[in-house]
Amino acid sequence: MEYLLVDSLAPDIEMVRRAAAMIRAGGVVAYPTDTLYGLAADPRNADAVARLFAVKARAADQAIPLIATDLRQVERDVGRPTDLARRLASKFWPGPLTLIIAASPAIQPSVHGGSGRVAVRVPDHAVARMLAAECGCAITSTSANLAGQPAPGRADEIVPPLRDCLAALLDGGPTAGGRPSTIVDATGPEPVLVREGVVAWARVLECG
Repeated sequence: MEYLLVDSLAPDIEMVRRAAAMIRAGGVVAYPTDTLYGLAADPRNADAVARLFAVKARAADQAIPLIATDLRQVERDVGRPTDLARRLASKFWPGPLTLIIAASPAIQPSVHGGSGRVAVRVPDHAVARMLAAECGCAITSTSANLAGQPAPGRADEIVPPLRDCLAALLDGGPTAGGRPSTIVDATGPEPVLVREGVVAWARVLECG
């Protein structure tokens, strides 16, 4: 595993590019977001997604969320946002609101469990957005923990069994920690709460 230390406010582009190259080559990389540390893999690469599930010891029927650098990348790579999704994205992105939208055929079915719908957000974290930009595609953002274990808010909280399977660890210092992102199904005309997290459901309803 390659250890890459970056400033979360002014990340070194070369460090991020090295991590992105490993992701494009099919590797799994740990990186910071605005909530917790996540695991990045290319969601279009079947081998990379299988490796991600193996690294986390995650059940095959559990969907994997994604992050993107901006809404344009979501529209190009991830899927088709509804008018509702666009309204919520304009209000809460970048930030800890994950939206479920119709998935592009380019996304591996294992990422969304064959549902045809995928969860995605644009995080309020420079390293995470830069990593997606340098990868040239949206990336996975499942938490950097073994299935069923606490999600880490710091790089040094990523447990050795998982750390040893990574291509790289992009250490941007401590994250906000606490609650994860709020997940909202935005595939229909009205928002449907899937998981309440950092963003209060009442705030979502105000924009829905």
